[in-house]
Amino acid sequence: MTTAPDSARQSVSPVYRAMRDFVQTVDDSLPGKFEITKEGIVLDMMSPGGPHEVTAAHVSRRLEKAMPDDLLAHTGTPDVEDEPEGIMRHPDVVVIAWTDLNVEGSIDPHTVIAAIEVVSKSNPDNDWVTKLRDYPLMGIPVYALFDPRTGTGAVFTDIHTTPSGPRYATRKDFVYGEDVTIADWTIPTDGLPRYASEDGGQE
Repeated sequence: MTTAPDSARQSVSPVYRAMRDFVQTVDDSLPGKFEITKEGIVLDMMSPGGPHEVTAAHVSRRLEKAMPDDLLAHTGTPDVEDEPEGIMRHPDVVVIAWTDLNVEGSIDPHTVIAAIEVVSKSNPDNDWVTKLRDYPLMGIPVYALFDPRTGTGAVFTDIHTTPSGPRYATRKDFVYGEDVTIADWTIPTDGLPRYASEDGGQE
């Protein structure tokens, strides 16, 4: 968890500041991943390791093989934060320039080339619904989802204005095993793991 400079925090709404301070307090002491949306704090109880982390690592490595050296597919901290909108997210993979990552505090969402999420088994709506709303609102031009529950995914692009706010206009679905294009780079999706079902098989 990173902290915004005091000067930046002065323009933050009191409600958002209170939520952010709470998340900062508990983020390292409780399991899961805390994020802030328009509705409040979201806790994603993702399991460490396993298909979720392996998928993020595979996608990161495959993208970096295709991208120029001045970009990276980052899987660590910090958060991506839009203080005026009152949103703080932590994508599983962020495509960003090295220079834009080398900042104090949270990442400016307007420097993010693509946000990539591996759908959580415990809270899939956080990825398929609320992040699908939040990322265009934050100005992130490309949002890609990989869903180990189903072995499918989708890439959302082309932000446009709607009565409900900015939304992605274009959705391209894919099935594991097909090549998928994220921003300017095409990567394979073969060999990505799936979540195990309750009976021990794959979902």
